[in-house]
Amino acid sequence: MYARRRHAYFAMMGLCIGLFVLAWAVVRLWSIPVAVGMCVVAMVIPPLAAIVANRRGPEDRWWDDPSGDAKSDEWWDELDGKRRR
Repeated sequence: MYARRRHAYFAMMGLCIGLFVLAWAVVRLWSIPVAVGMCVVAMVIPPLAAIVANRRGPEDRWWDDPSGDAKSDEWWDELDGKRRR
């Protein structure tokens, strides 16, 4: 899943850069309002790309899941104030 999210992130960021460059290299020659609109759309893409890249999949390990290393898990539980069963 990590590779799929990474590919989606880079595709979205590539689209963002492409829109920005296309807007000010080509489209502005015919219509400045359309070029500005393209830049507004490009401005919205990076936060959405970050959300897509950082969302947790159903099979991803969450930060507080046990790691499988008993000593490490015991240490983290002690720091978090959790009692081991």
